[in-house]
Amino acid sequence: MIISVASGKGGTGKTTVATNLALAMGEGVRFLDCDVEEPNGHLFLSPEITESRELSTFIPKIDEDRCTGCKKCSDICRFRALAVVAKKVLVFPELCHSCGGCVEVCPEDAIADDSRVLGVVESGSCGDISFSHGRLRVGEAMSPPLIKAVRDNRNGAENIIIDAPPGTSCPVIAAMKGCDFVLMVTEPTPFGLHDLKLAVEAVKMLDIPRGLVINRADIGNDAVRKYAEEEELPILLEIPFDRKIAEAYSNGKPIVEAMPEWAEKFRELYGRIEQLVHS
Repeated sequence: MIISVASGKGGTGKTTVATNLALAMGEGVRFLDCDVEEPNGHLFLSPEITESRELSTFIPKIDEDRCTGCKKCSDICRFRALAVVAKKVLVFPELCHSCGGCVEVCPEDAIADDSRVLGVVESGSCGDISFSHGRLRVGEAMSPPLIKAVRDNRNGAENIIIDAPPGTSCPVIAAMKGCDFVLMVTEPTPFGLHDLKLAVEAVKMLDIPRGLVINRADIGNDAVRKYAEEEELPILLEIPFDRKIAEAYSNGKPIVEAMPEWAEKFRELYGRIEQLVHS
């Protein structure tokens, strides 16, 4: 089963839930940190990294001897990664989305393959849990290909926990698409509710079963709970605003290690997810 742990905004405790769920499930779990712009699952899991590889993507390289400056390549590019000035083609690699349209329309066969590095995929293990995460290159804007590369590292594992990026944009969809269940994490505040509503609508479009974890559940008000009831969104776990939990987090220590009684609560969370997926 593939579970994607998501949130409408950052700072809700998404990674806390994802890492503790993986640790509670234990042997045979693969943890994929797809929050490639700022991965921090490793801070709590402390994996031993044994493999690292760069991921590159296509960008056009212009053969100036063949190019006639016809502008067909720049006309087809909707991201303005190509511009023709005085019959010379200028390439802006950071704007390129690697679609290859420019290659297809060039009548002079003047565009060859070049590449730019998007980031790196690192893999390893932490005890019985196998681990992979992506690190997007600083300044790079296109994260979905790197997220896909991280997701491809499932290595035959039956149970996969994906730590998705926060928000509702393309990277989040790339992390959630094709999952068996989306576990959304929020907090009972006006901002938490606002962004939860956006996240729920995105998951609805993907038609994936979903449930909710409320973190810092004893602050704020009951608006999140009322919304969950209206949307028939099951609340699967509530985590209190607890000093011990906060101290463990600040020290990079998982809840299930600092407070072992929580391991059973996260295993029960997994059991509830299983019931929802197979019901």
